[in-house]
Amino acid sequence: MKNTEIHHLVEHLRSLPRETEWVEFKHNNADPQEIGEYISALSNAAALNRQSHAYILWGVEDGTHNLIGTTFSPRRKKKGNEELENWLLRMLTPRIDVHIHEVNVNNLPIVLFDIQPASNQPVAFGGQEYIRVGSYKKRLKDYPEKERALWALFSEKPFEAEIALTGATVDDVLTLIDYTCAFRLLGIPLPDNRKAILNRLLAEKVILTRSGNRFDITNIGALLFAFDLRKFDRLGRKSPRVIIYKGDNKIQAIKEHPDPGSDIPRPGYAIDFETLLGWINDQLPQNEQIGQALRRKVRLYPEVAVREVVANALIHQDFNIAGTGPMIELFDSRLEVTNPGLPLVEPLRFIDEPPRSRNEALAGMMRRMNFCEERGSGIKKVITAVEEFQLPPPDFRITTQHTIAVLYAPRGFANMDRQERIRACYQHACLWYVSGKEMTNTSLRNRLKIEKSNYSSASHIIRAAIDEGLIRQAGGSRKDATYVPFWA
Repeated sequence: MKNTEIHHLVEHLRSLPRETEWVEFKHNNADPQEIGEYISALSNAAALNRQSHAYILWGVEDGTHNLIGTTFSPRRKKKGNEELENWLLRMLTPRIDVHIHEVNVNNLPIVLFDIQPASNQPVAFGGQEYIRVGSYKKRLKDYPEKERALWALFSEKPFEAEIALTGATVDDVLTLIDYTCAFRLLGIPLPDNRKAILNRLLAEKVILTRSGNRFDITNIGALLFAFDLRKFDRLGRKSPRVIIYKGDNKIQAIKEHPDPGSDIPRPGYAIDFETLLGWINDQLPQNEQIGQALRRKVRLYPEVAVREVVANALIHQDFNIAGTGPMIELFDSRLEVTNPGLPLVEPLRFIDEPPRSRNEALAGMMRRMNFCEERGSGIKKVITAVEEFQLPPPDFRITTQHTIAVLYAPRGFANMDRQERIRACYQHACLWYVSGKEMTNTSLRNRLKIEKSNYSSASHIIRAAIDEGLIRQAGGSRKDATYVPFWA
């Protein structure tokens, strides 16, 4: 946020007839615990009152709203040995964005905390949730009717419909949104006048109308079609990062895209998707394959598999987890794609379960532009491509707050460990079942390039997968048995 914008915002807040449930005025009060409790209370109250921001403003006299300045300097203040800002953010659950601005207004020092409203659950500080009741800070559990209303609100409004930028002028909209590219990707003829362009952006819910010929830019509009996501405070960290490492650990990064030291724009997902994939694929090593008469270069990883795991990371991330975004990391022997948020489908069922997305509007718009599918076939494409390339089985795993998809570089059967062999067996059984077939010892040997004379090796893997409850025998005798996934 520019200084001029902060000055206008301060004047707007001062013009309010009194403190609201989402705005708090202070002079010099700098007690860390109280600040944290106010962040929780104001964030929850802003959500309940359908406000796009909450604020704490230091340097304004309560009651008169006169500018008096403040001695509070949050970036120099500590809690114990920890910087105040880090301590406050660490104590918030879930993590939300809190932007701190220190400026001079009329030659008086002013501090503004710009606070993200709660979005998918009430915000707690130090394990305790707070709410504003009038101008008072209270514990949320003491007001069960407000708590019920908050939870009802969270189930009602998706992240995509929330506001990324409020009060934009017509020029702002046409400067911040790459509407020519958006119309091309959506297959819509470009109108020849501003009014028609704005009307179409309104119809697509890229923008919403406000009074005074102003507009709000929605999260989905900014995420997909922004010229530069950094122009939208809460979305700047949602731009995907690609990091290339030397070796198989994170000790030495040799390249990053976009270059963190550069000032090049970070476009919206739809605007940048093909460019992003092109940059990733250009970094991938190539192998030479020799056919009957021709030599050809092929990527180390199937392009369709890379495309699907990157698209999934963008679409299915949990945007309510602040301070993190999608990350693609390339090591010597693997490609890892990480997105914030836990999956809505158990990873073992990624191949067969009907698709579910926490960001349905985003998924729908990406599908319209042919960047992804909603038929649940994305992971099936990944597994199919991996088997065609004879690669080790991909791994889909979760951490406490993230989902990780891993593609592995070529490695023969002899160099796979026990768990990789079992995972390959399970994924192969899943792939064949959803294709209307049942896995056999022969099909698994073909998948893993096991010689026919080594029939028993495939049998041992099948038995291990059965013992782990991943597959079961479906029919046939011992020699011609067929197998299906445990859920079939």
